[in-house]
Amino acid sequence: MKSIAVIGSGTMGNGIAHVFAQCGYQVALVDIQASQLEKAIASISKNMDRQVAKGTLSEGEKEKALNRIQTFTQLEEGVKSADLVVEAATENEKLKLEIFKQLDQFVPASAILATNTSSISITKIAAVTQRPSQVIGMHFMNPVPVMKLVEVIRGYSTSDEVTEIIMELSKNLGKVPVEVNDYPGFVANRILIPMINEAVYSLYEGVAGVEEIDTVMKLGMAHPMGPLQLADFIGLDVCLSILRVLQDGFGNPKYAPCPLLINMVEAGFKGVKTGQGFYKYTAGSKDLVVASRFSKK
Repeated sequence: MKSIAVIGSGTMGNGIAHVFAQCGYQVALVDIQASQLEKAIASISKNMDRQVAKGTLSEGEKEKALNRIQTFTQLEEGVKSADLVVEAATENEKLKLEIFKQLDQFVPASAILATNTSSISITKIAAVTQRPSQVIGMHFMNPVPVMKLVEVIRGYSTSDEVTEIIMELSKNLGKVPVEVNDYPGFVANRILIPMINEAVYSLYEGVAGVEEIDTVMKLGMAHPMGPLQLADFIGLDVCLSILRVLQDGFGNPKYAPCPLLINMVEAGFKGVKTGQGFYKYTAGSKDLVVASRFSKK
């Protein structure tokens, strides 16, 4: 594999493009918004600057990597010569299904279609294509350039050959791939997101405050980040979306999202991306400040 197309240039998409380009692959980064693509390239450059400062990447390597990335606003143009497409669009089932219908028409017959979905069925996505054996989940963790794990999710029809190719490719990126089967939430989010939901319930029911809940999990369970801060980082809307996939997929009320989480998303408080969730985020500041709604002061 030499030519990689990444669909979506948000946080996950630009991180995936960053890693592939740094590892020597030609990357087509596709997004419908030119302004988003410009922002993505700036973000990749800034993240590579951090690597240069740490001595893990040279200035020359940075320039070569950036030169391997081309940007496109037209899907067909961006994917027409891809050996692998990694879709990293918004976690919305309807949108992803539409993208895969189009990809199936535009990419070479031999190409593998991967999705970075964090919870949506690979089998369902594959079913809208004429190549279900060549569709697979490739779930990177955020931030992509730093986190080592890639969940490699086999759909019902994903072939052994395609799975082996993606497992080996992930290793070539310096990642640690873990093969899992296609059930709601896979492994990472089937365990993580209910934990976050339980933390939100603990806040909602008045068991403890935001800082107290996060402190218990950081100091008591050695988590580097508390569950409420992590929810802000992931995006409260994404957490809610995954919970609904779990609830629908298993039909089990234990996955029902906390009413507080639903209200926060509906009110537009989605975490870091909107500047406020359980904490308040100010540009240029690294101080962790509890949102005024949850502050005891």
